[in-house]
Amino acid sequence: MIQYMHEHAASFFLEGGEHAVLLTHGFTGTPAHMLPLGQKLQQAGFTVQGVLLPGHGTRVADMAKATWQDWLQAELEAVHRLKKNYKYVSVAGLSMGGVLSLIAAEQTDVTSCVPISTPVRIRFPFIGLAKPASLIIKEMRWGPGSAVTDPRLMNEYNVGYPGYPTAKAHDLHVLMKLARKNLYAVTAPTMVVQSHADLTVLPVSAQMIYDGVSSTQKEILWLEGVPHVCTISKECDHITEKMIAHLRAAEK
Repeated sequence: MIQYMHEHAASFFLEGGEHAVLLTHGFTGTPAHMLPLGQKLQQAGFTVQGVLLPGHGTRVADMAKATWQDWLQAELEAVHRLKKNYKYVSVAGLSMGGVLSLIAAEQTDVTSCVPISTPVRIRFPFIGLAKPASLIIKEMRWGPGSAVTDPRLMNEYNVGYPGYPTAKAHDLHVLMKLARKNLYAVTAPTMVVQSHADLTVLPVSAQMIYDGVSSTQKEILWLEGVPHVCTISKECDHITEKMIAHLRAAEK
């Protein structure tokens, strides 16, 4: 039996209408980061699935056993399952979850894509050295300003690891490069969400995604004064409101 680190760390499924939305959490995070958003989307008539990525939601040591291929497979399998049962299937993800959402939109026919706080450029320029660094430094801890300690976030849903196996940053880097390389393949309506106050992702990432996708229907939702994990911040209602309008427009 899986021992989750918190009751909200597990995957969730909220039944609604014929438009299903796959919500994917980020690197070291859990579905808890997406649950308030998911609940609001269900109230608006959407079916919502929050996926738990392999190696997450239990203990940090489990993350060391998972790879970027495992995370991508979990994303794509969830998309294909939903497509068998729902007329519309959209993908939305936070941080690395946004990267996976972009790749899913590049590789499958989805109704729309909503990458949130999604890294194309990050504030940690040495991520490319994570693999060799992991031979010396086995584990990294999130520092000040991270979601672990940010008082601006909803505490009940702020569930994730306090750190990560250093080698896993390399897996994140691989996914980032893969998503960026094939942005042109995204043709579905796309809404990019990014906070100017994000201390993890450089805000220019949002513009790079916007410019890179081939979607004719696209927009950027800029947020102010909220951190990286904006889905459990004071802007959750604002994000949901804009997402609902975007998702409905994508159905037409």
